[in-house]
Amino acid sequence: MISVRTNALPVALLTCLLAVSARAAKTLDIYFIDVEGGQSTLIVSPSGQTLLVDTGYPGNSGRDAIRILQAAKRAGVKKIDSLLITHHHPDHVGGVENLLQRLPVTTYLDHGISIEDNEYPEAYKKAFALGQHMVVAPGDKIAIKGLQINVVGAAGKAISSKGEPNANCAGLGLHPENQPGETGENTQSAAITVQFGKFRFADLGDLTYNKQYQLLCPENKLGKFDLYLTTHHGGETLKGIWALVPRVSIMNNGARKGGSPDAWKIIQASPGLEDLWQLHFAVAGGKEANAADAFIANVDEADTGFYLKVSAEENGTFTVYNPRNKFTKTYAAK
Repeated sequence: MISVRTNALPVALLTCLLAVSARAAKTLDIYFIDVEGGQSTLIVSPSGQTLLVDTGYPGNSGRDAIRILQAAKRAGVKKIDSLLITHHHPDHVGGVENLLQRLPVTTYLDHGISIEDNEYPEAYKKAFALGQHMVVAPGDKIAIKGLQINVVGAAGKAISSKGEPNANCAGLGLHPENQPGETGENTQSAAITVQFGKFRFADLGDLTYNKQYQLLCPENKLGKFDLYLTTHHGGETLKGIWALVPRVSIMNNGARKGGSPDAWKIIQASPGLEDLWQLHFAVAGGKEANAADAFIANVDEADTGFYLKVSAEENGTFTVYNPRNKFTKTYAAK
């Protein structure tokens, strides 16, 4: 009998540990991959299905695709179920050829042809010819098991739903449509919101001031968020984003791309913001317009390639992890 009890204890303990491990694994994991001021975000649902948003730059000996692959391996991911190309600038779509040399992609999603070239980039067109291809529009949903992913903007259009009045839009208006920064592919960005239980995340691509205005002014059509990825790599100019009241913002900037001091101050001043995390220390901002060292993945201008990871629970609790310094901060559900 002693022998039975002695053997039974480890089995019971192992069963308990496995159960705890299984529960702990049921998180939404988001990897903000350093592509040196471009964009690439890997979203891994609790079911294991994946959405990759953008692929970073072309060239550089496959640097950005290698970093995506490394993130995928950390997540235990062997394929990309859906790839969303927000728009057809090379820092967003350029890495697709290198990516396919390392990871298979099932479904390709985008807003349609480039309005700058009146066609798809050649490498991307060859890529989606090998899989399933869909053009998304505002109001569409992206099918990833366990998550609710809504397309809220695409091809220059926005969802038409009602929202709460946005007091932050007082005195603001639209810019002239031909103003620099209000033309071209950025205006066409596919913008999405992701929900897992009570946790909400927004990625608006590189939407310009006017296109953000369509979503947020005079009514906020998007609601409130726990996590917000900055547009234009940290180049916000519309104070209307304050209505999103994110608890945490992630800036996907490079050392010398995005993260302008004026934009940084707009993001930092967002009501209720607890922390702003950055992929890079922005050289132009100096110490006055950058987050504290602990919240920055890459503090040197050298190409070090550290990512940021967010793990969210269904109850709204989420944790941000910086692998450079092993700094972790958890934001309790509200």
